[in-house]
Amino acid sequence: MLSVHAQKSNATPLTVLQSRMVDEVAIHRFGMLGLVLMENAGRGAADFIADLVNDEAKIVVVCGTGNNGGDGLVIARHLHARGLSVSVWIIGDRHKLTADTAANLAILEQTSVPCGWLPASSDAVEITTTMQQAIDELQSATLIVDAMLGTGSKGELRGTFAQMVHHANRSPAIRVAIDVPTGLDAQTGGHSSETLRARHTLTFVAAKVGLLESEAALFVGELHILPIGIPLDVLEIVKQVSS
Repeated sequence: MLSVHAQKSNATPLTVLQSRMVDEVAIHRFGMLGLVLMENAGRGAADFIADLVNDEAKIVVVCGTGNNGGDGLVIARHLHARGLSVSVWIIGDRHKLTADTAANLAILEQTSVPCGWLPASSDAVEITTTMQQAIDELQSATLIVDAMLGTGSKGELRGTFAQMVHHANRSPAIRVAIDVPTGLDAQTGGHSSETLRARHTLTFVAAKVGLLESEAALFVGELHILPIGIPLDVLEIVKQVSS
């Protein structure tokens, strides 16, 4: 059974469209900065994750190039600032990074946190040296942070995303999904043949409707709703516009 833990959030679940509208309204109508929202999300998630491990933990953060990946980069920075051992793998091309994600990568690259890159398209038959290094890190990790796709995960996973999810699921590490487990459809609760099985899913502002579907419980684990500083007025506007 799905266990839901909310930190002072009484918000009704959001569709994927409403979730994106929340960000749009907060940024364009309320004047909030996307970087601030990303920072709040990543810092809150890092605080939660730090409580799951001890000082000897080995944490691997796997990111995509979208804003979910940006959250992962913020998480990595804050965990590193706590003195924890963190490494980052980014799937995709640098030129496809969103602006806020690129900004956070530029910050992280000034630190000693190792950041490796993996191509999004990968031949499942041939494992490159770099891919093998990433797989080895997943297998030896204490905790894996899934910041690959978030609400952008839809349909069948392919290439490197599918491979990383496959190997993450076979790791003895604690798996923590950021916003939505990769491979799970946040709207319908449907899943790919390769879908991350999280022990904890940290979603922001409100639950996404797909996370509450019964078939999603196996992948979501315990669902935690974390605030990122968005005023309740934003949610009311989104509710009115989308009703």
